Amino acid sequence: MNNLRKSNIRKLPKGTFDTLIIGGGINGAVAAAALAAKGVKVALIDKGDFAGFTSSNSSNLAWGGIKYLESYEYGLVNKLCKSRNHLMRSYPSTVKEIRFLTSIQKGFRFPPAFIYMGTLLYWFMGRLFTRMPNYLTGGRIKSLEKVINTQNVSGGFEYSDAYLQDNDARFVFNFIRSSMSYGCIAANYVESLGSTRKDDVWVTKAKDGLTGEEFEISSKVLINAAGPFVDPLNELNEEKTDHHHVFSKGIHLIVDRVTDSNKVLTFFADDGRLFFVIPMGPKTCIGTTDTQVDNPYAHVTEADRQFVLDNVNKLLALDKPLTKEDVIAERCGVRPLAIKGTGGKADWVQLSRKHAIDQNAQHKYMSIFGGKLTDCINVGDEVAGIVKEFGIDLPYADFKWYGEPDDSVRDEFFHRAKLMNFDALTPATSSEPLTSRFWRRYGRNAINMLEAIRENPEKAELLIENSEYLRVEIEHAAQREMVTKLEDFLRRRSKISLVVRQEDILAAPGLREACEILFGDEAEAKLQEYITSVGKDVSPREDVVA
Repeated sequence: MNNLRKSNIRKLPKGTFDTLIIGGGINGAVAAAALAAKGVKVALIDKGDFAGFTSSNSSNLAWGGIKYLESYEYGLVNKLCKSRNHLMRSYPSTVKEIRFLTSIQKGFRFPPAFIYMGTLLYWFMGRLFTRMPNYLTGGRIKSLEKVINTQNVSGGFEYSDAYLQDNDARFVFNFIRSSMSYGCIAANYVESLGSTRKDDVWVTKAKDGLTGEEFEISSKVLINAAGPFVDPLNELNEEKTDHHHVFSKGIHLIVDRVTDSNKVLTFFADDGRLFFVIPMGPKTCIGTTDTQVDNPYAHVTEADRQFVLDNVNKLLALDKPLTKEDVIAERCGVRPLAIKGTGGKADWVQLSRKHAIDQNAQHKYMSIFGGKLTDCINVGDEVAGIVKEFGIDLPYADFKWYGEPDDSVRDEFFHRAKLMNFDALTPATSSEPLTSRFWRRYGRNAINMLEAIRENPEKAELLIENSEYLRVEIEHAAQREMVTKLEDFLRRRSKISLVVRQEDILAAPGLREACEILFGDEAEAKLQEYITSVGKDVSPREDVVA
């Protein structure tokens, strides 16, 4: 089981790496991808799964920061719009334009026409890259989207931003996978127990979270990309920084689709904060909250859940109000917000998601604070530049480390898929054709997966109903995606546990076979581990665990 992880863990204590990255969220993932592609000898560890914390609990949006116009952060909005456009150009199958339909309630702090002027400014700052905003009357909003309750709406508008076609964790993992393809030695469930400098080399004591084995990793440069845990790791490593984090908790509830339109419905909740109704394939994702918390270990409270339900029921004209019983899954995470100085008394609501990288050139140590998916390419490039300043050679400094494969590879895949009528195999429950999904998720690897299906049509079977994952995809995950626990696959490599109820997953006849593909002889133990982790008192059907 998981030969890739075992092989990488055996390699971690051997020799001295140019750079060790601690943390496999979006910041660590792009740092690894950028450095490895440029010829740097890179190692990466994460004490949990890749994208296992903040980077798997976003709103799945890659937006240019329109809300920062209100706080006059025009420079940040300009930068984020530029980053968003670059991301959309680089990942056209993954990061796509989507329309935001915004309704303004009567009595709101700004009239709709004034905010609409802001969307025009936003469009211009975005280099007219997306479709033009439209001003809408309350009646026009109702005609476009019947599910919106317009009784108290004074007007609104439509504008464009971007979203991730798959989930955020999958987007992050693809950078991890890319880094490994360029030689990075990455391993999940490996914790740093602290690092010390010895003869100009960082020696990091690490622990395998599965076996308990401890070993040392040597590196010339140490990058702290531990997301919400940057501060405690710096304290452990006795490194002082200019920045530190404060945390904002955000939650989302996922329910059956409330509208067929592929638009993000945007409102201002009762307390004035932004509130979204976001398409998620066959489901709808609703949120978010924005609550200051003291530590990263946040959870959904009854008050959080009720806040989201009360607002969505007030803002939408549903045939039947949504209740807790309608919730298929919940997402909860903290946004690490970078703040300069030692205090924590800043107006945290006004803090933006911009990143900051603190560096100690003498120790060849850096810490990445804050950040968001939209700006990830800039973070990778910035990290590579700092590593070079630290004296590490980048043999292929100008190599482009990001983006989808070129058109010749894409055309080859789509040609082969068309010749074998691949889209005809699309399950009835799928939210998109197989050809589109395979290219977006797997890029050039999708060609080999096509051939596997051509040779054995059974590999095109759907093992878990409504999962949008074929047998061949599960085999690919087992071989190349370092799936260490069942949750890694169900929640992060895929979004199955976000769109299928846990009881339905556990009752799926094909779950046992999926576990056997992923874990071999450990299938039973991994299944029971997952059942325990989700806290379900479930007795799976005999054909699931037998």
